[in-house]
Amino acid sequence: MADLYLKALTSERRALWAECRLKGLAKDTVQRQRIVEIDALLAAHKAKQDGKPTA
Repeated sequence: MADLYLKALTSERRALWAECRLKGLAKDTVQRQRIVEIDALLAAHKAKQDGKPTA
């Protein structure tokens, strides 16, 4: 089954990263800070998935 949460976070991160690249945004902008937040959420989600036993 597709992990919609992971897919949504990844999609949002890609869109923000593209916007930052196109506009040449600095590291202290809201968009770049959100990318850092998404990276943390992705890492936590993947760690949660890895710790879950498979049935």
